[in-house]
Amino acid sequence: MERVKAWIPEIATTSSSMLDKWVLQGGVRTEFEIDVHREFLTFSADVISRVAFGSSYEEGKRVFELQDEQACLVSIAMRSIYIPGFRFIPTKKNQMRRKINKEIRDSLRKLIQANRTKCEDSKNLLGLMLAASKTDGQEMGIEEIIDECKAFYFAGKETTSNLLTWVVLLLALHPEWQHKAREEVMAVCGKDRYPSGDDLANLRTVSMILKETLRLYPPAVFLNRIATKDTKLGKYDIPKGTQVQLPVIYLHHDTKIWGPDSHEFNPQRFAEGTSYHLGAYLPFGAGPAICVGQNLANVEAKVALVMILQRFEFQVSPSYMHAPMMFMTLQPQYGVQVLFHKI
Repeated sequence: MERVKAWIPEIATTSSSMLDKWVLQGGVRTEFEIDVHREFLTFSADVISRVAFGSSYEEGKRVFELQDEQACLVSIAMRSIYIPGFRFIPTKKNQMRRKINKEIRDSLRKLIQANRTKCEDSKNLLGLMLAASKTDGQEMGIEEIIDECKAFYFAGKETTSNLLTWVVLLLALHPEWQHKAREEVMAVCGKDRYPSGDDLANLRTVSMILKETLRLYPPAVFLNRIATKDTKLGKYDIPKGTQVQLPVIYLHHDTKIWGPDSHEFNPQRFAEGTSYHLGAYLPFGAGPAICVGQNLANVEAKVALVMILQRFEFQVSPSYMHAPMMFMTLQPQYGVQVLFHKI
């Protein structure tokens, strides 16, 4: 968390650039429409580029584009009938998957080599990996670093952008909570000051809102785990090697756990003093395999949301169509169109 706090000024600067662009797009109009999902995808990609490599979205743009293409092909494969060995047959889609994977790895290899020297002594993710890999005298191989970069490039962009998209939509639909959050932000951070790490810790209402958003719209709808030994889960015997699928979205909406209003937006359920079963709330997974990027995702979303609340009031545009879609993550099929008013 201390490492993440050191990145807050950079996240705030990136947030400010995005909001300045919105103001320019709005021009002299008092009200203007933004597709926030599209904007947050670019924003989170820029943040992950900066904290990963000390670079920018433009430098890593090709990697993000390729990963989006690959995600489409992976999604098709996941929804197709599984035939053992079929992936080795040189079909058009299989050849495309291999070609994209090679280009992603080659692009990341060049990006790592270009930034290696300046990152070795820095506090970004690449620098941390390079430093950690040398502690026992065994340097991390370039292919292993590429694998890690692929993971946080994709996960770092998708999860945070979706969280920000859904939280802005929910606050646009629930102006009373938007008003409460803005009052808290103004009291803690003021009208135009960038939030600090200490500020974020004092934003209890904003934290409740983010938690409730992750409950209603978890980025990962399902989690997979494989039993590493024979075990017993309740009344079930789970043999070693069995893949267990955890239906996160079902757990998050279960009326037996969350009450009859489980499908409704109610941040109050995460107020101080209230409790919930830890196994029923899994936006970042749980246990030893919990998401390593959860602190970064939460801080990034909180900083961006604070700065949006400082500068704008917002409501849902009449052009918005509600259509949550499970792709690789839970995202809006037609974007999220929001009307913004400058404060």
